[in-house]
Amino acid sequence: MLDFAIALMGRLENINMHSFNSFKLRIGINHGPVIAGVIGAHKPQYDIWGNTVNVASRMDSTGVLDKIQVTEETAQVAQRLGFSVTLRGAIHVKGKGQLSTYFINTEHSEQ
Repeated sequence: MLDFAIALMGRLENINMHSFNSFKLRIGINHGPVIAGVIGAHKPQYDIWGNTVNVASRMDSTGVLDKIQVTEETAQVAQRLGFSVTLRGAIHVKGKGQLSTYFINTEHSEQ
């Protein structure tokens, strides 16, 4: 997911350069268990639910443009995979209180 997010940011930079736009992304990532399935009788859609999804959404909504924000646990996994991270600090996350969050360093990623 981190590789995809970084590639997406790079692709958007390329689009901006060639289209004279300045689109920006704000990405939030979390990992963990989810519940997945199809919901809806008239227009069925595949969806995922659970705490993991909710926290990922909060990582996005409390994030910063041009950054990938992750939870402390996800930052630890990212570091084990060779990604560099920077502590953002504690932020208030609705329903969770104060959480330590990190930014994935995209400029000098080893991936």
